[in-house]
Amino acid sequence: MTYFGFVLKGLWRRPLRTGLTLMALATAIGSVMALSGVAEGFTESFRGVYESHRVDVVVSRQGSADRLSSSLEESYVADVAQVEGVSDAAGVLLETLSAEDQQVYGIPAMGMRTDSWLFTDYKMRAANAGMAEGVPTIGQVYLGENLAGRLDCEPGAVLNLFDEPFLVAGVFQSGNVWENGSMIVPLKQLQELAGRDGQITYINVVLDESIEARQVDSVVKRITAVDAKLLPLATDEFVRSDTRMQLAGAMAWMTSTIALLVGAIGTLNTMMTSVLERTGEIGILRAIGWPAKRIAGVILCESVMLALLASVFGGIGASLLLNVLANSEATGGLLQPTIATSVWVRGMVVGLGIGILGASLPIWRASQMRPTDALRHQG
Repeated sequence: MTYFGFVLKGLWRRPLRTGLTLMALATAIGSVMALSGVAEGFTESFRGVYESHRVDVVVSRQGSADRLSSSLEESYVADVAQVEGVSDAAGVLLETLSAEDQQVYGIPAMGMRTDSWLFTDYKMRAANAGMAEGVPTIGQVYLGENLAGRLDCEPGAVLNLFDEPFLVAGVFQSGNVWENGSMIVPLKQLQELAGRDGQITYINVVLDESIEARQVDSVVKRITAVDAKLLPLATDEFVRSDTRMQLAGAMAWMTSTIALLVGAIGTLNTMMTSVLERTGEIGILRAIGWPAKRIAGVILCESVMLALLASVFGGIGASLLLNVLANSEATGGLLQPTIATSVWVRGMVVGLGIGILGASLPIWRASQMRPTDALRHQG
């Protein structure tokens, strides 16, 4: 029997058992990929918020545990804009609102000045004059295209927030999925709604085009010198160091650990049983000259093939699940509908690790067999 023939015979010796193990392992690896994909998708979405507007530095409050809910005085925007090396600065207030009439809750709301460069950076489909004429409203809001679809609102419609009518003054399109699922509220208006007069969450900063990557730190130091309360960070560092992003990644791995243990135990059980069932065959192969290392290679090859196949199936399942979540009512417009290449690679590495781990004990068991004992078992 050839080397690969022995490998395939081992995998298909008990097709039902192999199939069940494959399903369990695919579920475990798929869980890791799905949870990691969700966590990384959130991180990439938030990073994309800044990258889509060419933001180089984000300024939040020093010492704030959660930088996405920090609080700064709006007056700092003008101070930061005057710093050498800064081209533009715009304050943003982040809040969460709900449209109870449409039963859509937890809507990200961005408060910003409508005369700032940040607001004009969006592709806006504005309401025509007189579209809501005769309808009393107390303010205006602008909806991302995904959120507008969920709320079934077009420019000129009236949206109730806090039981008060607001004119949908426009529907905007962004290059970022998170922003397309959010709304923009004029800064003063959102400050009044949230009871945070004169407050913002952070300041988006665009540096002069003449500033090179190695000079960013010097601009950051100059912004810090404006006031000790300010914490300026390069965009990527701001996103990576945020508590919510770190917790999302940690929770993804902690939750998937149980699934990985189940998958590893299932693989170990399958490979160990396969070795025990083929004791006689292994004895014959040893008797005709196969060294223990070659037998170990066969077992390892079987386990790795099973794990990598499960990784592929698990990744496909995770992609389908993430796509369903991305298009659901609860998370529509907040998740990336695809799994990043890095998550696929991570899933394959995890699968390979489980395959090697699952084969370790069976390899040791096979290596301890003496040809005479194995042949006696065959007899």
